[in-house]
This record gives sequence, structure tokens and C-alpha cells, in this order.
Amino acid sequence: MGLAALSWSLLGGSAFAKDVVKIAFIGPLTGGVSSVGLGGRDSADLAVRLRNANPKSKYQYQLVAFDSECKPNIGVQVATQAASDESIVAGVTNFCSAVAMASVDVYHRFHLPIMVWGAVLPDVTYGNNYKEVHRINGTMINQNDVAAKFMTGLGYRKFVIIHDTTDYGNGHDKYFSAALTKDGGKILADIGVSADQQDFTTELTKIRELKPQVVYFGGLTPVGVRIRTQMEKLGIKAQFEGTSGIKSDAYISGVGPALAEGSLSFLEGAPTDKLPGGAYFLAKYNAQKYAEPPEAYGAFAFAATNLIIDAVEKDGPNRNKVRNTLNKTANADTIIGKVTFDDHRQNIVPLITKYVVQDGKWVVWEDSQYAKGQRKLKGL
Repeated sequence: MGLAALSWSLLGGSAFAKDVVKIAFIGPLTGGVSSVGLGGRDSADLAVRLRNANPKSKYQYQLVAFDSECKPNIGVQVATQAASDESIVAGVTNFCSAVAMASVDVYHRFHLPIMVWGAVLPDVTYGNNYKEVHRINGTMINQNDVAAKFMTGLGYRKFVIIHDTTDYGNGHDKYFSAALTKDGGKILADIGVSADQQDFTTELTKIRELKPQVVYFGGLTPVGVRIRTQMEKLGIKAQFEGTSGIKSDAYISGVGPALAEGSLSFLEGAPTDKLPGGAYFLAKYNAQKYAEPPEAYGAFAFAATNLIIDAVEKDGPNRNKVRNTLNKTANADTIIGKVTFDDHRQNIVPLITKYVVQDGKWVVWEDSQYAKGQRKLKGL
């Protein structure tokens, strides 16, 4: 082939190349909850890889990942960086509620449509009317209703609440307290701690004197690990109950399987392997040999990325058009089931799954030996 023919061949090939569309991913890729963030990023990456492998796809997709570190100030910086980049058409954003709350104004100001994949504070969607902000996972309202009713149903009555003082921790405190009081539980103490606090001797000594049946923790894995570890050192025998914030393998490895045994957590949606598309998702995820597991919210990040890509395929890489299409999402088929957004672009997720640590793994309560009466939680 001559040089002219070769040049024509190369030009002809490039004429059929697909336009590149960038999608941002924002999550904690370093720090105490990085395991969840990395699982979310890899799950979003999987959605992009699978779509790029589809010859029917109109565009070539590229995931641009940003590390929020689970810090609001850093979250605002990376949200601004992503939103001000006009080559980025939409974002799959935020596991940490405090970061999500700090960032929503940025997405609105820059008209960047985003879909939250893990943050559970209701105000992320319900505290504003930003058409750019969508959420595919449920909220802590549902979580805490189930958490309170479950515990009182088992016969627990005396509780101490300890929570971090971020928007996330304060939100869990608010909704769990309200649900618990309604369900007949008694709150012996309600204690707020900072998210970077290391020593809880003062708070836990007071808790030990109150002799609660349950210590409820509203916060994320790093603080949960410290509190559970220090409870043991001080001889506090109460049942440990956490939120979705401790539903990670890092919690079990952090406190050790023996000490983690019997810990409780509550998470919106079904377990990944029991989702409508869970087996498919896990098979595809494992085939990529990612270094990290998808963790609790990986399936949500995967589904969110696919909904954004579907909107781009329909409307082209136009922020306003993608936003409008996402706003109208109703009965959309995803691996987590049907997705429908309400008037605040919040997915309606009625199911909350209860988890207990058994033999070093998070197990669905109904499948556990605890539910079958073969093992007992503390204080029962």
C-alpha cells in the first residue's frame, strides 16, 4: 500500500471512531472508608467497560475518577473540578453524606447532572429542589425505621446512642431516636463525638455505668471500629448496632472477626447476590479481576452509571438533555431492580436488609444462625 493510500486508510478509519463522552466518578478513594469508594469506582468502571464493548453503543465512554477523601472541603474542590470541566457530561457521586451535602450547590450552579450512589442523608435530595441531583439508593429514614422496629421486636428496650456530629451522624441520630421512641425503646443517653476522635474512654465509661442493652452507633467504619474495640476493653457487654456506614469488610477486619461477631447493620436494597441482576453483575465484576470487592454500594454505582449512559445514548452528550431524561426515570430496568424517581429525584427503595456478622462475614439476618436461634445476640 502506498503512502497516499495508507493516509486515506487511516483517515477513513478515524472517520468512524466514536466520540468520547466523559463521566465523573466521585467517592472516597483514600482514607477510612476507601474500601467502599474503591468498590464503587470499580463498579462504575465496569459499567463503562461493558458499554464500550457493545458495538451498538453510539459513544466511547471514559470514567474520570475523583477522590473526595470523605471530607466536605475536598469534596467541594473535586466537585468544582468535575463540574467546571465541560467535557464531563454527568457524574456518579458520593458515598459520604457530609460530602454530598456540601457539593449539591456546586452541581446545581454548573448544571452538572449527577446521581448519588451511596450517601443516605435525606436532605441530599429532599433538602433542595435541584433538578441536577438524583439518588439511586434509599435514605436513612427507611434504614432507621427498620433498625428500631427490629431491635424492639427482639425485646431490647434500653439504648444508648453514640453518633458522629457530621450531617451524616446527626441525621442517623435524628431518625433513629424518633423511630425508637415510637416503637417503645428508651434512650438512656445520646452522645455526639467528632468523626476524627480516637479515644472514647470518657464517653464509654459513662455508657458502662448506664448498663444499656444496646449501643447504637450512627457513623462510618473508622469510628465504629474504634468504639467497638474500646467497648470491649472497658467491659461493655451491650449489643452493638450500627448503620449502613459500618456495612463493609473493613469493619470486620478492623475489629477482628471474633469481636465483630454479632454486630448488626442495616442497608437499603437486597444483598448484591440476591438483586435481580446481582449474579450477572458479580460475574462480570469478578471477571475483571479488580483488586477490591464491590462492597455494599457497588451495585448502586453500576446501576447509576448505566442510567446516565442510557440518557447519553438517547439524547447525546448534552447536560441539560441528560438531566431532563434522568428526571423522568420511571420503572427503569437495572440490576438493582426497577428504578423510579419521585418529585425530588429520589429512587423509591422500599426494601431494607438486616445484616449480622457471623464467622467473619456479613450475613443476611434471615439466613443467619442468629435468626434460627442457634446463636444469640448479646443481652437476649
